[in-house]
Amino acid sequence: MSRNNYQLSVISHQLSKFGKWKMLCLLLTVGCSLSAGCRYDMQDQPRYKAYEKSEFFSDDKAMRDLPEGTVARGFLREDKAFYTGKKENAGTTTTPVETTTDASGNTLVSSFPDAIEEFPVPVTKELLDRGEERYKIFCIVCHGPVGNGDGMIVRRGFPQPPTYHDDRLRNAPVGHFFDVMTNGWGKMNSYASQIPPADRWAIVAYIRALQISQNPSGMSSLPMTETGNTTNTTATPSASPNANTRGGAK
Repeated sequence: MSRNNYQLSVISHQLSKFGKWKMLCLLLTVGCSLSAGCRYDMQDQPRYKAYEKSEFFSDDKAMRDLPEGTVARGFLREDKAFYTGKKENAGTTTTPVETTTDASGNTLVSSFPDAIEEFPVPVTKELLDRGEERYKIFCIVCHGPVGNGDGMIVRRGFPQPPTYHDDRLRNAPVGHFFDVMTNGWGKMNSYASQIPPADRWAIVAYIRALQISQNPSGMSSLPMTETGNTTNTTATPSASPNANTRGGAK
């Protein structure tokens, strides 16, 4: 092969390779353009933002309410006693709740027609230990170490809560204390978002233990359940780990 023919062959081969690369670049450009167009459509598709107004619905709200009777998974609280501290017929009795006012201006409940009188969970040493721990975190600052209402913030000027050791609260059913923790009372806010139901019952058990410790001859002992080495601090009767609460003394 002559020198000229060899050079022509090399040039022809290079041109053919350039044509292939040019076609490949063109295809890649088209593909990128198409994919970018799809992404643009997905990012900017029509949609409502939270709380945005909508003229489609008669109430002008884009956000829709859940259908009546909808219950989130894990929140079907069928055991009324465990989750509310109240009897099954609570709210249907004609017996009114009686209240009094003490010298400090606190409104005190003196009758408890709807509150359950027995613990809906086994009262064990483990439950009491858990209750003591939770009490010292959430309650002691107001109610004091033994429940006299002389906690540290009370000593520094916060209104004093009622003592657990007067006849009114010594005779109050356990459901009353759970109800107060769940819904709050007077100057005490609800603790439902901070203390799950099982821990609320643990605190109630510890409050009852404090009352017995200060009046050992005038109160019945706690209905303790032996569990050996088994720790029973969750004590949820029907299986929901996500429960609401309330705490304190009215």
